[in-house]
Amino acid sequence: MRNISRREMIERLAAVGLVLGGAGALAKMRFDRGSIAEGPSKDRPQTRDYRLKEAPAELPKLVIAKNEAEPEALVRKALTALGGMSRFISRGDIVVVKPNIGWDRTPIHAANTNPRVVAEVVKLAYDAGAKRVVVTDASCNEPNRCFQRSGIWKAAYDVGAEVVLPAAHRFRGMRLKGEVLDEWPVYTPLINADKVINVPIAKHHNLSKYTAAMKNWYGSLGGRRNRLHQNIDVSIADLATFMQPTLTIVDAWRVLVRNGPQGGNIADAKEMRMLLASVDQVAVDAYGCQLIGRTPEEIPYLRMAHERGLGTMHWKDLRWVEV
Repeated sequence: MRNISRREMIERLAAVGLVLGGAGALAKMRFDRGSIAEGPSKDRPQTRDYRLKEAPAELPKLVIAKNEAEPEALVRKALTALGGMSRFISRGDIVVVKPNIGWDRTPIHAANTNPRVVAEVVKLAYDAGAKRVVVTDASCNEPNRCFQRSGIWKAAYDVGAEVVLPAAHRFRGMRLKGEVLDEWPVYTPLINADKVINVPIAKHHNLSKYTAAMKNWYGSLGGRRNRLHQNIDVSIADLATFMQPTLTIVDAWRVLVRNGPQGGNIADAKEMRMLLASVDQVAVDAYGCQLIGRTPEEIPYLRMAHERGLGTMHWKDLRWVEV
């Protein structure tokens, strides 16, 4: 081998460095799904759109299920009317089920999603061929107590779900590019799924007036979420822009009609024995807010989401059924 000059050695090392650096950047972008590096252009908000691309015209977009003795029967009835869970879940999918597990409350308080509703959704997802079903939320109160006292941990685990508690390493900073939500820590289980099923509970909220589908995405964020309360309606619209689920199933078996979102007094909850299912998270909230005596026009974030084209607040204009 001939001797190489110092200049040639520096040039070769620089070339190797460029190749390795480029390969490393490419690998990071492929692995780090949804990272800032592969985000959209600065003029558009970032989105995680898990919606189905096509929907049979004859099927409803909103189902109102009632008149059943058990929550599980309501879930099955609603999903059958929407075309069955196999319409939404494909064999081999990794599915994230996102209930509201925000509060250290028992099911009778109606602050968290009913555990029996969550378990039935998990079972139907597995029956449709899901490879893994993850049940998770970023709780407001201490997560271990929320997951246990809500009854969701045991109910979901018993039917084979992977129950994931929030932890610091499960959040990653992302540039959402919303009006209020710019850069924020986002819960990675929700952005690494094949399909996402939003399973909130319908209830009163002392700031946003009503909470269910769209407000439930607060549980996809880390950081100091209370700062968002200063502009809560815009932040909810930003989150609904970012997270667009495959399916929304709203638990209204027991509804917290006042002193939400935590409740704590059994007298504040009313048994309604209903369940809503929809492919339109705006429409399902527009219907659901009526359960606590509100109209869609009274909920500013519904109008914002409607104007952004995320869905319709005029739910009666959709094809809907009551079963």
